[in-house]
Amino acid sequence: MKFLRCKEVARPTGKRVAVVGAGPAGLAAAGALKCHGHEVIVYDMLPEAGGMMMFGIPDDRIPKDRIRESVRELMNAGVKFFFNVKVGRDISLEELIASSDAVLIATGTWKTRELGVEGEDLPWVIPAAEWIVEVHMARYGYLPWSEVFRPRGTALIVGAGLTAADVATLLLTYKEFKEDVKRVILSYRRTRELAPMRPSEFERLEKMGVEVMELTQPVKIYEEGGKGFVRLVKMRLESAPDERRPKPVPIPGSEFDIGVDVVFKAIGEIPTPPFGKENHGIELNPDGTIKVDENFMTTRRGVFAAGDVKTGPSLIGLAYKSGLDAAAKIHLYLTGGL
Repeated sequence: MKFLRCKEVARPTGKRVAVVGAGPAGLAAAGALKCHGHEVIVYDMLPEAGGMMMFGIPDDRIPKDRIRESVRELMNAGVKFFFNVKVGRDISLEELIASSDAVLIATGTWKTRELGVEGEDLPWVIPAAEWIVEVHMARYGYLPWSEVFRPRGTALIVGAGLTAADVATLLLTYKEFKEDVKRVILSYRRTRELAPMRPSEFERLEKMGVEVMELTQPVKIYEEGGKGFVRLVKMRLESAPDERRPKPVPIPGSEFDIGVDVVFKAIGEIPTPPFGKENHGIELNPDGTIKVDENFMTTRRGVFAAGDVKTGPSLIGLAYKSGLDAAAKIHLYLTGGL
């Protein structure tokens, strides 16, 4: 995946753009804006660029060396990077807005969605996306392994998207875990035909040894006698006129318990804008994504948003395209066209 898509960078325009987030959307935008001759400064909370491409996906699913090579091309072209800097904590978004001619927010979706069941605050109930990032931080030498949760025994993964598949892959293929994890179970409240994960991915996981429990959903997580348990309820599907997919409905009296050592929450991620209550005049949509107009501009003039923080969780290619499209609008804005 190339982020710098021009052979020669245009002459400097004197305009500065701050990009918040070095995932696929932010990097794609940085490359396009640099090609136009703008000064581009990228801020990211991680120790190197790539975002979820680098730290949130197993090594065998995306070549990390190619990401690093493409980032080096950006650096050689003059894009500046500030790593281990979290906007909103280490530097204020308002400061970036004041010191830049335009700002692009591309901070993605880094927080795992809650299950909403009793017991999910137990220490062995783990948010999947954050754990995957910590694993790769340790594998690449940025974090001591002592700070990473090390699963053992029986692992239950709740969810059926790519994050759930990635957790299973790490548990069963990474040398740090595969000897200690004896059983991996995946619970999904619908059937595999209706899952975000492709049926072929289910087949791959099952060949690896994953046990798939379709039409089940956790209703309680608890400890008893020093051991961990999850209470699951069986589900049935009901068609609803306002639903894109059949709605899963619990079957009364169908609850059953299984013993587990760790539970991974992998039912999706929520957007993570670089601000809290002090929103700097930037409005959010009801689902937590950043509200933008047809030009990718937020409700604060000169501030744009792209990628998953704008759309919600998506695929790498869609986030990359979103970054390119946003960069085109930012260039238009910087040259007086908006």
